[in-house]
Amino acid sequence: MTRPTNVLLITTDQHHWRAIGSRTPLLQTPNLDRIAAGGVTLDRAYCANPLCTPSRASILTGQYPSTHGAWTLGTKLDEEATTVAGLLTDAGYATSLIGKAHLQPLRSIPGQTSIETPDHFWDASLWRGFHGPHYGFQHFEITRNHADEQWVGAHYALWMEQNGLKDWRSYFRRPDGSGGRKHQWDLPAELHYTTWTGERTIAAIDAAAVGNTPFFTWASFHDPHPPYLVPEPWASMYDPADCEPGRLVPGELDRMHPWFAQTQQAEPDFSRWSETPYATHGFHRQVVDDDTMRKNIAVYYGMISFVDAQVGRILDRLDTLGLTEDTLVLFTTDHGHFLGAHGLTAKGPFHYEDLIRVPFLARLPGLLPAGTHTQAITSLIDLAPTILSAIGLPVPGAMQGIDQLSSWSGAPPARTHAIVENRFQPTKVHIRTYVEDRYKITVYRDEDHVEIFDLVEDPEELHNIALESTYDVLRAELSARFLNAELRREASDQVRVSHA
Repeated sequence: MTRPTNVLLITTDQHHWRAIGSRTPLLQTPNLDRIAAGGVTLDRAYCANPLCTPSRASILTGQYPSTHGAWTLGTKLDEEATTVAGLLTDAGYATSLIGKAHLQPLRSIPGQTSIETPDHFWDASLWRGFHGPHYGFQHFEITRNHADEQWVGAHYALWMEQNGLKDWRSYFRRPDGSGGRKHQWDLPAELHYTTWTGERTIAAIDAAAVGNTPFFTWASFHDPHPPYLVPEPWASMYDPADCEPGRLVPGELDRMHPWFAQTQQAEPDFSRWSETPYATHGFHRQVVDDDTMRKNIAVYYGMISFVDAQVGRILDRLDTLGLTEDTLVLFTTDHGHFLGAHGLTAKGPFHYEDLIRVPFLARLPGLLPAGTHTQAITSLIDLAPTILSAIGLPVPGAMQGIDQLSSWSGAPPARTHAIVENRFQPTKVHIRTYVEDRYKITVYRDEDHVEIFDLVEDPEELHNIALESTYDVLRAELSARFLNAELRREASDQVRVSHA
């Protein structure tokens, strides 16, 4: 087996699985298409949780959120957690994370401190002297905001100042959150955080090349996560008239959990599911007029094309350095996004494929067959063990993911299913989905409600068949397979060494 010397992980944030040029011809992503042409497209990849923090922590640890502990937004991944970055650092790799981390919350409490708080991000002196180690990465450069959000700062702010933008704060919202912009941003594209992520990723690769050291670099792009805002020429790259939103089909929510229908009410009431002072994403009115939705999608596509241009710069650098043949390139996102389908926008506890399915590309010349597709189910928890196995390192027993490299190259599938967790509130908003080749089932903690979809006969997920008596046997069989999958995913670093 050809083993890569280097690993480049490229991620976006909140990226619909269809939002790449090979699936949506309107969308221009020549460089993502370039990865696909040189490798394999995974048609059935799933996140472990459709929220930023838990999903990103699962990528790093190879564990489900219920195991690594960062179970929702506003939680923290333990800084002592075993990560793929730390294991590669120990193996002599130059490891770096550039872009978005979001492994810690926006505030600290005793016993659960965070470096990703506003006060920290706005403290330039902190970041001038701190580039790691962090979560196993030797080197990291981060910022937290999306678009013009007020959480901007850290290493990105220093970079803007170094590049002559002394008044960078004027392009972002004020500390109280006011002053936001919409769709077209006057921030110069060459000083945007997408450009910064691309440039600093190249710098990290260059540093490893100068030292003749193998690298693991995570290029963690912030977009296309809302707000829908991007500089020109990307803001007007797509005509809203060409951007077709998803639709709510009349009656499709009748058999769904009651909180789905609340998103369509003039004055939604989610109080029965409220447990903490912190809001659940998606628990609000989600009805958006057609013109606004089309404009949002046009800008969303522009944000993706902007990221794609930076991906092209990174790939070009690999070519220039002669590293392309020796580098495993992986592209994915932390979770999906709603663009109007089922009447929904953005994200939340709504486990349709739009949200839990993710784009995924893998390229390794000489091993992964170029220009191919695979239906093999992959979970983002498989990234860490696959990377370790690909370069010949042992996989810790506590990792719950599976080495997928052989299945991506054409061998039989490594897994039969994926499990997706979502625990937004301690108990009342706590759901879990089991998805296999044809069927998927979603269960709700402490509630009798169940959802089952036939992804072959009903790929748009319009008909929940869980309560139809015709499918009683299927429901029982899926439930049994789901329970067995829950048992199978237990893992431990401990080895049994004696009878007692």
